[in-house]
Amino acid sequence: MEAVPEMRVLDAAEKLLYGRGLQAVGMDAIRNESGVSLKRLYQLFPSKERLVEAYLRRRDVRWRASLAGYVDARPAEENRILAVFDWLESWFEEPDFRGCAFVNSFGELGATSEGVASAARDHADALKRYLAGLVDAEGHAAWLPEPLFLLMEGAITTAAISGSSAPAGQAREAARRLLDADEVADDEVKAP
Repeated sequence: MEAVPEMRVLDAAEKLLYGRGLQAVGMDAIRNESGVSLKRLYQLFPSKERLVEAYLRRRDVRWRASLAGYVDARPAEENRILAVFDWLESWFEEPDFRGCAFVNSFGELGATSEGVASAARDHADALKRYLAGLVDAEGHAAWLPEPLFLLMEGAITTAAISGSSAPAGQAREAARRLLDADEVADDEVKAP
């Protein structure tokens, strides 16, 4: 069954915009990649900004579902917070990895596009909520999601720039130390 035009456009947009950057890709390139006429493309997405926002929103859902699926599949005795960094490492090793689509897009258009800025903020907020759920489920302190998020973002950016998956392991080790410090602090509070 052939993909509906909207999905073909979004697939093409994701491939091209993530791979090359927002400013480097015009609507003609997306038309050519998707096989959808320019008239139909503009019926679906009246502006490039609307297409970029739709691509980011769809990517957010798929990206977070992939992460959660990986983490949820870990054995119950395994630390699921640290599994986040294991997932990052496997993502960094994918041949088309180019860093965070949201940071990249915000860097290109965030100052001039509220839709892109909003999609980037919403992605970050959803990721922080996800981390907060993992932290809560494992009984850690409520302050941990923010530094864990910063470790993730730093690892993603560093991996993109360096072309190495090593930042995932480095961030994982830093996260492990934060979790260990939280457990020691918790034990000290509970001690008589």
